[in-house]
Amino acid sequence: MSDPQPVTEETPQPGTEEPLQSLVSEMNGVGSTDDAEPAARTETVVAETARALFDEPTLAVDDGIIKQSLPELVATLVELRESETHGMGVMEDLERFFGADLSPGTVYPVLHDLKDDDVLSVHELVQTKEYSVEDADAACERIEDAMAQHLAFGLLFRRALVELEDLGEDPIVEF
Repeated sequence: MSDPQPVTEETPQPGTEEPLQSLVSEMNGVGSTDDAEPAARTETVVAETARALFDEPTLAVDDGIIKQSLPELVATLVELRESETHGMGVMEDLERFFGADLSPGTVYPVLHDLKDDDVLSVHELVQTKEYSVEDADAACERIEDAMAQHLAFGLLFRRALVELEDLGEDPIVEF
């Protein structure tokens, strides 16, 4: 009788090919065990927001505003993603849902800072890191603070439009 061969990705035992490949892929951060779109919740939330505000299916946001609120936006995107919450997935979401073409040198330091601040936790896989919200209260506080600041500017801008309209100018945006 010959010595058994070690089981590797290249030499699976009969009947184990699919589960083994799935496990190896999951450990390497490639795909997930189901076929669900990782950003499905993000897509729903962004689409609902865009339609409610602008009657459009997407939000086009200036990269400067994205960068200003990047920590809060990254925490939001990590929370909304169903899986594949690695840096590239977050960058894909930023481009797909907001038109923001940000470099890894911009996004990854934010992920690391959020981890250092204990807002996010990291699970190190074989070839990537996946992030999740570690401290929901801290994430909520950061997001609420950013929301309040943006809302304050939005209300200020709305008031300026009303004032301009009173001066006989056409308003830029009608609500």
